[in-house]
Amino acid sequence: MTQPRIQRPVLTALLPAAVIASGLLAMPLVATADYGLTILHTNDFHARFEPISKYDSPCSAEDNTEGKCFGGTARLVSAIADARSRSNNSILVDGGDQFQGTLFYTYYKGKMAAEMMNMLGYDGMTVGNHEFDDGPEVLRGFMDAVDFPVLMSNADVSAEPKLADVLKKSIVIERGGEKIGLIGLTPEDTGELASPGKNVTFSDPVAAVQGEVDRLTAEGINKIIVLSHSGYRVDQRVAAGVTGVDVIVGGHSNSLLSNTSDRAAGPYPTMVGDTAIVQAYAYGKFLGELNVTFDDDGKLIEAVGEPVLIDGAVTEDEATVARIQELAKPLEVIRQEVVAQSAAPIEGSRDVCRAMECAMGNLVADAMLARVADQGVSIAIQNSGGLRASIDEGEVTMGEVLTVLPFQNTLSTFELSGGDIVAALENGVSQVEEGAGRFPQVAGLKFTWDASVAPNEGRIVEVTVEKDGQWVPIETDAMYGVVTNNYVRGGGDGYKIFSTNGANAYDYGPGLEVVLADYLASAGPYTPYTDGRIVQK
Repeated sequence: MTQPRIQRPVLTALLPAAVIASGLLAMPLVATADYGLTILHTNDFHARFEPISKYDSPCSAEDNTEGKCFGGTARLVSAIADARSRSNNSILVDGGDQFQGTLFYTYYKGKMAAEMMNMLGYDGMTVGNHEFDDGPEVLRGFMDAVDFPVLMSNADVSAEPKLADVLKKSIVIERGGEKIGLIGLTPEDTGELASPGKNVTFSDPVAAVQGEVDRLTAEGINKIIVLSHSGYRVDQRVAAGVTGVDVIVGGHSNSLLSNTSDRAAGPYPTMVGDTAIVQAYAYGKFLGELNVTFDDDGKLIEAVGEPVLIDGAVTEDEATVARIQELAKPLEVIRQEVVAQSAAPIEGSRDVCRAMECAMGNLVADAMLARVADQGVSIAIQNSGGLRASIDEGEVTMGEVLTVLPFQNTLSTFELSGGDIVAALENGVSQVEEGAGRFPQVAGLKFTWDASVAPNEGRIVEVTVEKDGQWVPIETDAMYGVVTNNYVRGGGDGYKIFSTNGANAYDYGPGLEVVLADYLASAGPYTPYTDGRIVQK
């Protein structure tokens, strides 16, 4: 990219008097300066107001004192202040999913997120799918409480009274004397991922963003940033399919984009045509910092930066620590209860569990099946998107269990044919490339899938179930007892077949977090494992 030009002011004191008197100074002799902006950004924070461990789970006070923890709002205060000091012109934006993930959200819903984001001074945010977990009412309460716009372009909310005329598609803000258009974007399948209700409908992101770009451009806005909670792959599709977008600040896929990390999903920024795409992992572990330069015509001519790791070297703001401790007091009794012991770390990271068999998936599926095995249920299916963290070795607290399973789901049991179970598994492996949460963790069955086959075209190549101590092929016409969580049973994560074809369903079993805690407690020191129940061909 070309380097930004340097402004050279006209020094009238050095000009001949005749030139000044002639009025020639009214002519465009002064070159306007290129416009620089620092875009600070977060995404997928998921109520991680307190520091987290390297496993993205709760971090002990001792480890935090020793500098072994990451993130937390108190560190973000310092990191954002430091980043702002490096720039004379900056904005702070969020790529969605502030909601859900810890007891803080369970207890306060969106109120604590609103307080912390106002304190940090955000300039805008897009709606993530988890902002709809408790319906439009909780989202509206959050929007009423924040001091910045919350946006979503690819949805029709006109029939939802809580959101109509309040939730905007885009907005224009001013910074450094220039106008910047911000456009929001949320997953097109949010209706399957959360609980937006029947009054909200979602649409294709490319068409929605182009429509807003065209409208903003007609108003003379030539610097446009999309705040997108749609995932890294969709962001690249939007960048390729839309003209006029300068920067996409992403979320949803929890992708670390970086020029230095060997775990990066792509470069920071990822350039698609003239559009710069950025994302900064999740949980407040990184603060994205992108420095962009526009020329006089609003064309992006430079985009450079790197996410800042929010590790133990970043000082925690003491006032923020004190406020979070105050808000945590009602949660302490629940969080500190030790419910079990684990002989080793239990792997629950999304990178693993959304692509293959994982130890946390086996644990949760085993716990579900054990709870209802005496009811004639022989198969458990758990969506990997419902598994939100790993668990460290040693004592397991109820707080950790709730961090893994924060959604207050209940056990659901029903009957389903073998053919429909295969179809459900086909849905489960249909979006592995996107890191989608529908990937199935199972118990009571084994399956083999082939990633080289197109999605929904026969990726599931073999399914066996346990019968009389033997593993036998699943029978298409036979009926099987199945247990899952109530979200998936209701059709969440694309499992519509559970809702339409499930027979004799009961959706009001015990809370999944209670089932898991009880199972761990009964196991003595639990030893995590994988056993080949899911095989990729």
